[in-house]
Amino acid sequence: MALLVALALALAQAINFTLALRERDQFRRDQTTRPAAIRIADALDREAEGRPIDAERGRVRRAAANPITPSMEAQPALAAELRRQLAEQGVRARHVAIAIAHRGEYVVPDDAVGRRMARRRRNADVILIAVQQPSGAWLTIAGFWPRDEERLFWQLVGQTLILYAVVLLPVLWIARRISRPLKALAIAARGYSPADPPDPVEPRGPADVQAVILAFNALSLRVTGMLDEKDRMLGAIGHDLRTPLAALRVRIESVEDDADRTRMAETIAEMNRTLDDILSLARLGRPSEPATQVDLGALVDAVVEDFRDLGEDVTFDEPPRVAMTLRPSLMRRAVRNLIENAVKYAGTAEVSLEPAAEAVAIRVCDRGPGIPVERLGDVFAPFTRLETSRNRDTGGIGLGLALARAIVEEAKGTLTLANRDGGGLVATITLPRV
Repeated sequence: MALLVALALALAQAINFTLALRERDQFRRDQTTRPAAIRIADALDREAEGRPIDAERGRVRRAAANPITPSMEAQPALAAELRRQLAEQGVRARHVAIAIAHRGEYVVPDDAVGRRMARRRRNADVILIAVQQPSGAWLTIAGFWPRDEERLFWQLVGQTLILYAVVLLPVLWIARRISRPLKALAIAARGYSPADPPDPVEPRGPADVQAVILAFNALSLRVTGMLDEKDRMLGAIGHDLRTPLAALRVRIESVEDDADRTRMAETIAEMNRTLDDILSLARLGRPSEPATQVDLGALVDAVVEDFRDLGEDVTFDEPPRVAMTLRPSLMRRAVRNLIENAVKYAGTAEVSLEPAAEAVAIRVCDRGPGIPVERLGDVFAPFTRLETSRNRDTGGIGLGLALARAIVEEAKGTLTLANRDGGGLVATITLPRV
């Protein structure tokens, strides 16, 4: 806003300067040609009455030849205007010339008029007018031509500074009064997190800006309220679904066929895991677990041990101690999902922890069928399964990778998948060390 106003003022001043120059040129032309034509006509009338021109106290003089030299700055426009003015006065002229004589180009005559000109010539050039009569005689007039370009320039600069002080400074103050609360609003909007209670922004600035800030405060409260209601609804759904599943788990104990009872128990366990995944994914933006400092190596080792206790082939070298601040339960869930996928589709998993100066990488590698390159990004979408390489017999509904990525991104990290040379897949969790 301030820049646009400054540019507009500069453009206005440029136009003003142009108009001032045109007006000055018109004034100079009128002040030069009209009095000169009147003086020449008056001098010729006096001469016709028998009074010589040289005896007059005016500026009109007789000259033997044209006093204007090629080095002087000719003014053809003024000459044409003077010829027109002389014609209006009834004076015929064979030739009219006007030029500006700079310092040293014209010697002022040593008479009363010349002496007055010499005293006043310090800050002005001399404009020399030469009119040739039909008889061939020359009449000349010498006058002042002030050098005021520099004065006009500094006058324009002064006017511009005054305009900037009168107009631009209030505009800057108004813009700052608007921009500061808008900046605070932008910071609050970028920093809004569903996991934290909203911090209202203080309404400041003009009425319209205050209205926007108040609307944002009300919106953040409504969004937080809706998320609270969603959490309560998810809790109720989880409770209402787990209760009948627990009842079914008890009732299947009465089934006499061991194979049927085992399949029923596995189905109920799968439904419980699916429910846990869905609820975890829905609640991820507002986790109830606080972030704490943990040993990431010990956390990954504990997850690996859980799989080893179940008889799975999972390898993990002794990790270095890496202190990280994160939500341990969620991170265990993400690592567990990656290892579980590797075990399901390859039978084994190779886990490694690679600390660096700015980040820590957790890699889960397998020798399974892998994923087509063009579909590597698709598997992170919820409920997405690649039937060409992993079928429903392996279990799951396509939430494991989506949940793992959401957990890692909530921790400001990244989860990527890549195919291994020789077959297989490598899943990499990269967490920043902050």
